[in-house]
Amino acid sequence: MYSVSKLLKCSKIVSQNNGLPQHIRCLTVSAIRRSNLEQIISRRDEFQTRHIGPREHEQAEMLKTVGFQSLGDLIEKAVPANILHKSDLKIEEPLDEYELMKQVLKISEKNEIWRSYIGMGYHNCCVPHTIMRNIFENPGWTTQYTPYQPEIAQGRLEGLLNYQTMICDLTGMEVANASLLDEGTAAAEALALACRHNKRNKLFVSDKTHPQTISVIATRAASLGLELEIGDVFKFDTSGKDVAGILLQYPDTTGSIHDFSEVVQKAHANGSLVCAATDLLALAILKPPSEIGVDICIGTSQRFGVPLGYGGPHAGFFACRQKLVRLMPGRMIGVTRDANGREAYRLALQTREQHIRRDKATSNICTAQALLANMSAMYAVYHGPNGIRDIASRVHHLTLLLAKALQEEGNQINNKHYFDTIQVVPKKITLSQVQENAKSARINLRYFSGGAVGISLDEITTIQDVNDLLNVFSSNFKIEELSRDQSILKDSLVNSPFNRTTPYLQHPVFNKHHSETRIVRYMKSLENKDVSLVHSMIPLGSCTMKLNSTTEMMPCSLRGFTEIHPFAPIEQAAGYQQLFKELEKDLCTITGYDSISFQPNSGAQGEYAGLRAIQLYHESTGNKHRQVCLIPISAHGTNPASAQMAGMQVEPIMVRKDGSVDIEHLKAMINKYKDTLSCLMITYPSTNGVFEETIGEICKLVHNAGGQVYLDGANMNAQVGLCRPGDYGSDVSHLNLHKTFCIPHGGGGPGMGPIGVKKHLAPFLPNHPVINCSENKNTTIHESGAVSAAPFGSSAILPISWAYIKMMGPKGLRKATQVAILNANYMSKRLEKYYKTLYKGNTGLVAHEFILDIRDFKKTANIEAVDIAKRLMDYGFHAPTMSWPVAGTLMIEPTESEDKAELDRFCESLISIRGEIEDIENGKLDIANNPLKMAPHTQEQVISSDWNRPYSRELAAFPASFVKGNKIWPSVGRIDDIYGDKNLFCTCPPILPEP
Repeated sequence: MYSVSKLLKCSKIVSQNNGLPQHIRCLTVSAIRRSNLEQIISRRDEFQTRHIGPREHEQAEMLKTVGFQSLGDLIEKAVPANILHKSDLKIEEPLDEYELMKQVLKISEKNEIWRSYIGMGYHNCCVPHTIMRNIFENPGWTTQYTPYQPEIAQGRLEGLLNYQTMICDLTGMEVANASLLDEGTAAAEALALACRHNKRNKLFVSDKTHPQTISVIATRAASLGLELEIGDVFKFDTSGKDVAGILLQYPDTTGSIHDFSEVVQKAHANGSLVCAATDLLALAILKPPSEIGVDICIGTSQRFGVPLGYGGPHAGFFACRQKLVRLMPGRMIGVTRDANGREAYRLALQTREQHIRRDKATSNICTAQALLANMSAMYAVYHGPNGIRDIASRVHHLTLLLAKALQEEGNQINNKHYFDTIQVVPKKITLSQVQENAKSARINLRYFSGGAVGISLDEITTIQDVNDLLNVFSSNFKIEELSRDQSILKDSLVNSPFNRTTPYLQHPVFNKHHSETRIVRYMKSLENKDVSLVHSMIPLGSCTMKLNSTTEMMPCSLRGFTEIHPFAPIEQAAGYQQLFKELEKDLCTITGYDSISFQPNSGAQGEYAGLRAIQLYHESTGNKHRQVCLIPISAHGTNPASAQMAGMQVEPIMVRKDGSVDIEHLKAMINKYKDTLSCLMITYPSTNGVFEETIGEICKLVHNAGGQVYLDGANMNAQVGLCRPGDYGSDVSHLNLHKTFCIPHGGGGPGMGPIGVKKHLAPFLPNHPVINCSENKNTTIHESGAVSAAPFGSSAILPISWAYIKMMGPKGLRKATQVAILNANYMSKRLEKYYKTLYKGNTGLVAHEFILDIRDFKKTANIEAVDIAKRLMDYGFHAPTMSWPVAGTLMIEPTESEDKAELDRFCESLISIRGEIEDIENGKLDIANNPLKMAPHTQEQVISSDWNRPYSRELAAFPASFVKGNKIWPSVGRIDDIYGDKNLFCTCPPILPEP
């Protein structure tokens, strides 16, 4: 046995061939780093050393550049002393990656996988393994940001265009967007559109709509002061001409399919829009809603190749008539052309980001569900129209056989026409016996209050499953016997007035990738067109594009997490509940809050839910009149948009020249609205990239005036382990788990925006009509309603954030934040001779991000931020955040995950571009025809025989030495946005037949 002292002595000659065994030579290196043998043998390399990019010696070099001896010195100078949290967070010591996987496997196995036939918009499906592996589990698809730079995002843009085409084809509508958050929020958006279109404030929702959808609509309507009625749509009278919109469910929540033609005609005659929540798989054989005159179609594409995941993430869809396109919420992909006249794709119209309109916004939608929309689109591409119809027909025929067998034994079927769901009133045995039998068979059914039982079949249902369902009702039938009776098919939708006769998915993309070889190559060809974190750093300010580690991602594919219905009895999800409890505890420790709600499934949803909690709190204290929300003009655009959606009156607060909140103006506005002040909504550190010294004073001013403080958690990556919002005065924050806590952005979604609140706001967290989200919380529950369709939001991606915290531990989390601040200050320092950092704190430092002022170059060289953004593509980089929060600037956030070499490459790229600008200023490059104005440069342009530009091909394509060994080619030239807006086209364009 070798002692520690002997190992340390051996370390002096470890580089020599001293005869020590290999394993001992390795241990000597570790012994230098650690103080005792127990540490050497008990722990593998810590995860934090993998997550944090710069090595220790690199951090020392960077600190020297910035002018500090240690990270501690830097942080004490950068972060205000009155909010700095100097002790380690009280969370568990870190697990290594292998220990974590053992633990998460045990947790997942606590979730019981019963066969669920609950339906209600959630269905099991067969996720093609090739799509699961090559998209859902592939960082080349998961780690991109929203495609704001379309030249290096053509792959996912094409995938989303396929999604829009699929939605338009199946619903029969003329335009669709590139996804919304879920079915419930899509329904709320549809009715809000109806109000904007008709300038009316009355809504009607069918009582046969899914209950979670009704709850989300009711929450939204209450915030906006809309009048909502729920009832029998066939008895509703629209003759008063005061109804903005009507929502139908087709098929409805009981499974029945009704002819709504007369309802639609009467609604239109009285100026009301009609919205239909529908089922994509049903529409493969069911007459589309467009053919009965519906104006808007919404729903979820989950059953098209996306796992249940205990409620999400899933892609909601939204499609409408062409006349409503400019009112449509969310993002829409459009077809345009590039500088060479070649077809290209991009985000279209104002739907690029409605929240840019701030308090005038019609929606606060930020995160969509791009990754899941791309999965659903690829599911349709893989199966094609015939495959989709075959899946739908099989599900429908199994449902017909089940219904026939149950009827034969005297049970009552409440549905005349149906697709995959029936409502059964048991007659042969009692309801309690049905429930007991189902439990014994580990089967989940839906139980209605009137004693009926709901059964929804799906793509994975087998003949044996149907026989087991019959056994639950003590039936003696076997469907093998019934299937010989062809007369059963007379009740099929194919033989009814609801039979679909119109074609769908006729575009070639849905008809030529049906072998696995073809689909893999197609997915890879799209992936190759996009820049993601597998290629280079994505320095988007405020977006925190950090490492999404493989170990963090692996639990998302575990069967114990993917195959649970969100409305399964909560005791079957013990693993999920344990994970929620542990994650809530850790997040509360990190933030200083007392309770967390995981329901909001995007940052914008979190903002809305937090503001809603504040409003409900004021109502509970008799202060419903408090409606004014103060928001600094530097805030994220979703802030005023969310406040508007929460029914608040938005009042802007000015900022000073140094980017900080103007305290005097804040005081004046608080005094002006002291009797009606609801809250202040502030981002910290500020969106301008600085820690403001006065944040504690700001919170006190608001509280003294009877208001609450909402702190936007988008910049938590500068705070974790260093300061806690709940300590310095914030009452509520949303936490962007897809930023600070490592959930990948997925090319524009999924996201998660849970909210943390202080104790007095806990009773006003979102609840749910099906599953009580507040169980085990020591609070008095207020009827606050749902803000998202699933009770715990996008549950299936929460293991990512849970794993990140578990593997980083208290010291690792603090170190990550310190290095994020170091990286930003290092880059700002390196670039200061070439670009001006617009805002710095009183100490001359920035926080975790900083803004470069590009505006002077417009005067000296006719160069704008967009030109630098496009030119960076030629260097292999995605652009920083462009012209926000200040027009004509670039906001850079390096995160802690990027090492020094990558930071240096990006800085060198910007320095090189500054040299090109100088060449324009000096007349060495043409002011109009230069590498920046013509960027990005495609391979086709560079190898063209008619190159006629006044600069070399090498300067165009290989402007730096490091580009030559790892060239990333933009697949199209600079996008023509004006042409796309004037010629709006948002489905797959016609393709000429192959020769």
